[in-house]
Amino acid sequence: MINNNVTSIIQGRESLSVKERTAIAVRLSIPSIIAQLSSILMQYIDAAMVGALGADASAAVGLVSSTIWLFDAIVMSCIYGYSVQIAHAVGAGKKEESRSIFSEGIKVNLIFSVFMAVLGVLLSFRLPYLLGGDESIAGDSIKYFLIAVLIQPIFAMDYYTASCLQSAGNMKIVGILETSKCFLDMIFNFFFIFPSGVKHLGALSFYSPGLGLGVAGAALGTSAAELVVCTIMLFEAMFRTDSLKLEKGQRHPIRKKTLSKALKISIPAAVENAALSGAQIFSTRIVAPLGNISIAAHSFAITAESLCYMPGYGLEAAAATLVGQSIGAGRSKLAKGFANVTVALGMVIMTAAAVLMYFIAPGVFAFLTPDSGVRELGTAVLRIELLAEPFFGASIVAAGVLRGAGDTLASSIIHLFSVWVVRISLACILVGKYGLRGVWIAMCIELIFRGILFLIRLNSLKWSKFERKG
Repeated sequence: MINNNVTSIIQGRESLSVKERTAIAVRLSIPSIIAQLSSILMQYIDAAMVGALGADASAAVGLVSSTIWLFDAIVMSCIYGYSVQIAHAVGAGKKEESRSIFSEGIKVNLIFSVFMAVLGVLLSFRLPYLLGGDESIAGDSIKYFLIAVLIQPIFAMDYYTASCLQSAGNMKIVGILETSKCFLDMIFNFFFIFPSGVKHLGALSFYSPGLGLGVAGAALGTSAAELVVCTIMLFEAMFRTDSLKLEKGQRHPIRKKTLSKALKISIPAAVENAALSGAQIFSTRIVAPLGNISIAAHSFAITAESLCYMPGYGLEAAAATLVGQSIGAGRSKLAKGFANVTVALGMVIMTAAAVLMYFIAPGVFAFLTPDSGVRELGTAVLRIELLAEPFFGASIVAAGVLRGAGDTLASSIIHLFSVWVVRISLACILVGKYGLRGVWIAMCIELIFRGILFLIRLNSLKWSKFERKG
């Protein structure tokens, strides 16, 4: 019978069957998948509300979205350096150590995220022009990007706390709070984006006060939701979670040993995330000359596809926790077992999601935008990329496994080579003949290639080196 306390199971010495490992992985990943689903729904809501303002408004957001993801991804890399160490400490039963690591991570991540916010502000006023955007959308792009980078410290604390709670095995509260963020985002967006007046939601009509800030309002609405959830998440971690909470009077200065380990994990992860996000920015630069319809379709297709890979990222978080805690407990065979189960689950679930998305894609785009040209082109390019979802699932979950094992260097090398040598090269070749479809054909080929590389790396990993001696 499977115990409710995952950490206790991992720290125990009994072996687990494939069925038991699968059940644990599923149970642990469900709250994370719900959190991911809520995050995706939030993106859908943002996209649909901005889409209601017209194709130019959607293009304005789409133009700078990939750069925002780059900033977010680099901040997230700093977070991994501490959340992985917490998973290892929790698995080893070192409560005081995990608390100290958590406290140190708060300080380091705040300092780094403030630096990134300042960097973003300095870049903001030139960014739309550097990306090849049209003058007609530059103003809205600047406003949206500026607000998004100014909240980097809030984003960092929200994501850091969520990652640490997951590493401690507390997936449930993260799922609940991330779901709440989705509803808060919808409420705040209505208030910030649209002016006061009667709103229509299907057959329902209601009066809603509003500031009518348009594209800038979408960024402000998301920021407000992020702030509320971040505050609650910090309270939960600092005062209610046993392996993280900060005791009164205790001081946790930044230690060289912890910082050094964090850098060894975070720097390769930063390279990996920068490679992915940088490729997205370069892809936007390739797409921008095709016009605002193509920019909007490209942006909406990425948003629509997120519904497919959402379960993969939920399983990635569970994989990092299960593998990380197993390695902390010195159980290398169990870590390998969890790795195999979670990757297999990711491939199966994302394949099913891709099949479903193929048929519902027209309806999804009808929800996201009223522009028929954007809907038709977005549906066409998304269906091309859906062929790669099983291998995309393998790469997502395998990256979480490697992160849990502290092996972020291999993951970063694979991503760097795959997206820049394969995807970008092919996109540059194919865009001239096939337009936006060529960019997405390149993406499909690269995702299949990346998934194969991750499966090879996972198969070659020497798990025995993690076994506790004695």
